[in-house]
Amino acid sequence: MSVKLRFSSPSDGLGGVGRSRSFAGFSTLQVRKTSQSLRRSSVRSKVSVKSDKLYPSLRKGSIRLDPHPHQVKKIFEALRKGLTEYLEEHQTQLDFLAGQQKDIKRNSRLAYFYDLDKEIRLIERHIRKLEFHISKIEELYETYCIQWRLRVGACNMKHAFSLSPSTKASRESLIELYKNFQECTEDMCTIEGDLEVHLGEFLIKMKGLVGYARLCPGDHYEVLIRLGRQRWRLKGKIETDDSQMWDEEERMFIPNLCENFEIKVIELRGLTTIVVGVVTCDSADFFTTRPRIIIVDITELGTIKLQLEVIWK
Repeated sequence: MSVKLRFSSPSDGLGGVGRSRSFAGFSTLQVRKTSQSLRRSSVRSKVSVKSDKLYPSLRKGSIRLDPHPHQVKKIFEALRKGLTEYLEEHQTQLDFLAGQQKDIKRNSRLAYFYDLDKEIRLIERHIRKLEFHISKIEELYETYCIQWRLRVGACNMKHAFSLSPSTKASRESLIELYKNFQECTEDMCTIEGDLEVHLGEFLIKMKGLVGYARLCPGDHYEVLIRLGRQRWRLKGKIETDDSQMWDEEERMFIPNLCENFEIKVIELRGLTTIVVGVVTCDSADFFTTRPRIIIVDITELGTIKLQLEVIWK
């Protein structure tokens, strides 16, 4: 269901709303448009790992004392799948442009042929960078799994020694095992921090509340979206024509390995507030190349839903 939205302030441009979202769907009449589309897409390529200087409080504060191997495995698989899909889209577009290039060689439009050749080279560079990016996260996760197995082995041996009679040799072995256990834990936490840098960004766009009879003109709502320490609080009003007026349109979030999206919707009634519902969304589901529209049931019966668009950049 579509919702008519209005925003009290224009978009600040953080997400580049007008950028191309995919390399699919080109026709022969669209070849001349590929240049602008590819340049816009290159800005948001998954290859571009954001510098720590842009988000010092988020990136440097991600070091933990306790690893989460099962969560890391789930995020890694989702990340690799998303990057592979993006690589396949690049390869499909490269094959398409290469076919166009062969046809253009038969005519005399050399300037157009030169522009097309530049776009092909641009995609080829993206493909090489994506392949390197995928190999990098695979290398990190392989090292992580080695430390994970060593940590589990040290834990099992430590438990076995604790059940045996205490001797000088067993006490020395326990000390050494504890040291190895701590080293593996520290290494795993360090790798988790390195892997987080490669997760990209999530652009969340507000698409409005859907409530049918539950939404009445004049109702005021507040939506709070949290991802770890990141928060987005926005307020909206239901207008007389059933359209919705919200004070913000979109917000960028930096994903991490262990935090999921928490969404809370509050109804504002004068000086009182009523919590409509609180839900949690798994961030691993958002590592997809296509923009994803999600509709979240805020109430248990689904009488009020929140519609959002998530773009992985």
